[in-house]
Amino acid sequence: MPDKIYDYPKICDSILSVDPKIRFVGVINERGRLVAGGMKENVEPLETEKDDEMIFMELALRVKMRKEFDKQLGPVNFAMASRERALAISVVLNDDILYVVAESDADYGILPKKILEIIHS
Repeated sequence: MPDKIYDYPKICDSILSVDPKIRFVGVINERGRLVAGGMKENVEPLETEKDDEMIFMELALRVKMRKEFDKQLGPVNFAMASRERALAISVVLNDDILYVVAESDADYGILPKKILEIIHS
């Protein structure tokens, strides 16, 4: 079955506008490189550009490792990390990863559902 074709820029723009607490929306390829999206305008990054590269590579590796259990547990719908200064959500799109970073006080019960609705619409 062929992979679904996603309009990454449209998805990123839609997700950025769904919640004012969202700081970053991007699509990361399997090598950990940003291929679409980016930081919301007028938002100060929490990390340097070099740190971003490391975060993206680590995320790509983590997603690959999670796939090892897809046969037993089924594929991951989304993964979320709640940190002191940010909430990070990742969703696999074919061989790429949608990565969303929001303020730490964003509603983590609702935000992933909104993101999945946009992806699947």
